Amino acid sequence: MEKRHVDPHYTSSPARPSEHLAAMATPPLAAVLLLLAVVGTSLPQASTLDSSPAAAEALASSPFDAALAALQKQIGYAFQSPDLLRRAMTHASYSRENGRALAVLGLAASQSAAALRALTADRDASPSAVSRATRDAAGEAACAAAGARAGIPAIVRVAGGTKASAAPVVCGAVRALVGAVAVDNGTADAAAEVFWRLQVLSAAPSATAAM
Repeated sequence: MEKRHVDPHYTSSPARPSEHLAAMATPPLAAVLLLLAVVGTSLPQASTLDSSPAAAEALASSPFDAALAALQKQIGYAFQSPDLLRRAMTHASYSRENGRALAVLGLAASQSAAALRALTADRDASPSAVSRATRDAAGEAACAAAGARAGIPAIVRVAGGTKASAAPVVCGAVRALVGAVAVDNGTADAAAEVFWRLQVLSAAPSATAAM
């Protein structure tokens, strides 16, 4: 059999260094596309940073938040859930998330507080006397006066065609405020305390409004 001579100095042509570098530097196309997709979704968009509705709402609501903070100091109660206060100070004409349901609770808490005080002062009081005392303290006229003294017309959010200083609007916001305190605190006692503080504001000519 014929033996082939093999040159010990002969080797197969090695790959050029540039070819090795190209092979290492060029990832599969699928990996490139996947990387672009991941990076693209993680980058913030200019529109969401500068002009999104959420950002605009946050900027627009800052004076409202400042007014709510002042109101909490005035009534002597700090909300654990500020969203309850925001809802209480929002009229039904402004948003579906408003204080109407809270006002129902606030009215009941206010009437209860007024009736309790009347009977505590006079256990023999007649039903009509208790009813009159409740109406005088928790009725719309007294409620609206307390709200006006506390600066509610300058705080409550209403739609363009709604007058924030109208007695039903102001009283509704006050009642919603009292109801919000009851829900936030989990007791009617805290709501009653805020109710009477508002009455004191209404009765004191020298009291200053929040706004």
